[in-house]
Amino acid sequence: MEIFGIPLQAFLGQLVLGLVNGAFYAMLSLGLAVIFGLLDIVNFAHGALYMVGAFAAWIMLDKFGINFWFALVLAPLLVGVLGVVIERTFLKRLYGLDPLYGLLLTFGLSLILEGIFRDQYGVSGQSYPVPELLEGATNLGFMILPNYRAFVVLASLVVCLGTWFLIERTRLGAYLRAGTENAKLVQAFGVNVPLMVMLTYGAGAALAAMAGVLAAPIIQVTPLMGSNLIIVVFAVVVIGGMGSILGSVVTGLVLGLIEGMTRVFYPEASSVVVFVVMVIVLIIRPAGLFGKEA
Repeated sequence: MEIFGIPLQAFLGQLVLGLVNGAFYAMLSLGLAVIFGLLDIVNFAHGALYMVGAFAAWIMLDKFGINFWFALVLAPLLVGVLGVVIERTFLKRLYGLDPLYGLLLTFGLSLILEGIFRDQYGVSGQSYPVPELLEGATNLGFMILPNYRAFVVLASLVVCLGTWFLIERTRLGAYLRAGTENAKLVQAFGVNVPLMVMLTYGAGAALAAMAGVLAAPIIQVTPLMGSNLIIVVFAVVVIGGMGSILGSVVTGLVLGLIEGMTRVFYPEASSVVVFVVMVIVLIIRPAGLFGKEA
């Protein structure tokens, strides 16, 4: 059976691979959306934090023998602490200013982090083994799906939906959203708004690091891995609506599927299809698919 002259197996296989890419887009854009939506900071260091998370997992295994499952917990915690340090040291001085200042600062931080790892490890990639529990593959009939890639999709969905539920459906999330709208009023009720802001940035950094740990067994761990992906992720956030958590998750998964289908029908356009979609969406709806009109 064929679809537009393409064998069904090849078509479905690319859709599944596109879903895997979409899972990474969703997780990375989620962290960006959380930080922008709650703190109004365009966090260009997000790609670098993703890279640091992957390197943290690799260093834990190479130097200390810490396996993937422990690294999946420890690396986000360590990068989350780094995020807290960045917020307390630099970003807290920029609150209330034009978001452009935050963008420039985080862009500079990303270059510093990337430069440090390039100096220590060069630009050649470091390989990270697939965890033993997830080795092998499953025959889906139309393709052989590596078990680890299936785990990545499921883990990303759980993390994304859990984050959305925490921010949109819990009292803590209500405090966070209220604190960004009127910090003085929320503080009057005894809520420590600066602490919430600090932990929010740390949580966004931890989400980026978790995506990096999940990516490590699939791609080479390299200092350039974040800069190669962050532009696409920013496009995903813009399409979904700046600050919209649900929009980032849904858009990331859908664009991964669109990218997979583009590889089937017109491979030459697969690297730019995300930006074509972004232009079309911004022409029709400048606030993004899930964003609020000004």
